Amino acid sequence: MIEAVNKQIKLFLTSIEGSSNDSTQAILNKFTTSISEDLKNGHLTTNVCMVAASILRLNPKELAENLEKSLKKLNKFKKVEVAGPGFVNITLHREDFVSIIKEIMKLEEDFGKSDIGNKKRVQIEFVSANPTGPLHVGHGRGAAYGDAIGRILKSTGHYVEKEYYINDAGRQIDILTASVLLKIIQKEINDFFPQNAYKGTYIELIGKDFLQNNKIKYNDIGILTKNLASDPEKEIDQIIVNLKEMDIEIWNLAKAFSLKSIIDSIKSDLKEFNVNFDNWFEESSLGSLESPVSEITKSINKLKQDEEAYEKDGAIWLNTDSSGDDKHRVLIRDDGRATYFASDVAYHKNKVDRGFDSLINVWGADHHGYIKRIEASIEALGSSKEILKVKLVQFANLFKSGKKVKMSTRSGEFFTLRDLIGDIGTDAARFYYLSKQADQHLDFDLDLAKSDSKENIFYYIQYAHARIFSLEKKFKETHSNLKMNIDSIKNNGYKKCDVLIHEISKYPNIINKSSRTLQPHIIIFYLRDLSQLFHSYYNDNHVLSESEENIQSIIFCLSAVKQTIANGLKVLGITPMQKM
Repeated sequence: MIEAVNKQIKLFLTSIEGSSNDSTQAILNKFTTSISEDLKNGHLTTNVCMVAASILRLNPKELAENLEKSLKKLNKFKKVEVAGPGFVNITLHREDFVSIIKEIMKLEEDFGKSDIGNKKRVQIEFVSANPTGPLHVGHGRGAAYGDAIGRILKSTGHYVEKEYYINDAGRQIDILTASVLLKIIQKEINDFFPQNAYKGTYIELIGKDFLQNNKIKYNDIGILTKNLASDPEKEIDQIIVNLKEMDIEIWNLAKAFSLKSIIDSIKSDLKEFNVNFDNWFEESSLGSLESPVSEITKSINKLKQDEEAYEKDGAIWLNTDSSGDDKHRVLIRDDGRATYFASDVAYHKNKVDRGFDSLINVWGADHHGYIKRIEASIEALGSSKEILKVKLVQFANLFKSGKKVKMSTRSGEFFTLRDLIGDIGTDAARFYYLSKQADQHLDFDLDLAKSDSKENIFYYIQYAHARIFSLEKKFKETHSNLKMNIDSIKNNGYKKCDVLIHEISKYPNIINKSSRTLQPHIIIFYLRDLSQLFHSYYNDNHVLSESEENIQSIIFCLSAVKQTIANGLKVLGITPMQKM
């Protein structure tokens, strides 16, 4: 019915004296017609007269009164009335109001899906944690968020490609390799282990696995730890140089093995977390400055050719003025080495060249200062920075038994994503990661997530779904002769379910809003409110002891509520429960 109302509104706007095509389009872009928050205000409400009055400089209440008359003439609505300073509220005929139940029963899992995305191609790059250790719970929030917005966008008519960017070409991978080799030979070097090496049981396990098919023998192992710098960063860098010089073949084998071990672990954990990627993009595939045909070299050359990059103090810099960055950024250091930024410039050019309509990067909040320089590089290479959307995800603090859990990969003391899944399950973990706006801090209480109390929103929503499933089962056992059809609720005077019918009619708009804003938590808030309405109804009414006429209407309505809850959970990558 919203579409029917909007069609009449469009005709109404063109009839307003003084309106033009441009003003009409401006109004159409801004106004909303939506399900009312409260049934007391009818079923639908629109702010079109408020928006039109602002643009056309007219009286909003007079416009609303004219729209009221226009809609009443159609005889399609039970009631149309002006409210407040210029809102128009609409009450539907009962047949139209309850038709949402029939629509849900027909569409089932497709209820809530739309084509507002118009098949636009969207690429989402998320997680992309350095492959230097297992994913910890801090990475889990970005994983849940990126995967959820991918599912939501797909359900609203977008073509979505999800990508993980593997940072396999940087210094951190060298530190990982050195850590594994040092752990293997640690006893031979008097238990020496540098401060800035990666620690943790996983390093030792990789080393043991490596030794199953490889032998390590250094002829002069003593030189490894001689004359090392006192600075921890310089110390690990020198150790890396020494290990390469001692046996480059062993180094390369250990590097490839360690990297594959970590990546396999990450893929396994993400699969268990119900997160799958369409593409795993390796940073190393961009090539290096040594190759004249690598993507990094071609990107830098284009920037220099177009005078977007320049040389100063022996280094190559990108002019980032176009994005309002606070300073220009180094692409190539004065010693000829490419920066991490240079790889990111080439990577984003690669993404743009693949023809996506929109690029979404899901980054940790600590990368906020990186946005403007990437935008500048996109503009400098000939595209609009508007193609890029960066969604920042704040860190998630995990609490267990009242204590904050550590999450440092370098120290080796951290609660892994796999630990979290084993503790509370994939569905509960995803739910709580998505339960708050992504750019806000999240305190994740493990003890609450495992409880069966009303305060555990995950349990509260799942319990609503399971309760209705149980009611349906009991109904079918005792009323197998009753056939479900729309007439049972359309003609019935039983209206205690109307508040539930009104609430589930909001669901398609909730999904569309979540898609437009890239905010999955909106769906969770909605499911919480819907579940609360159901539990209140259930507690106030003896469903299975109602008359046959009423019980048919009730079960028909509750089945639609169950389907809506199931669809909302599934679009977030969460499995609805049939038993609790």
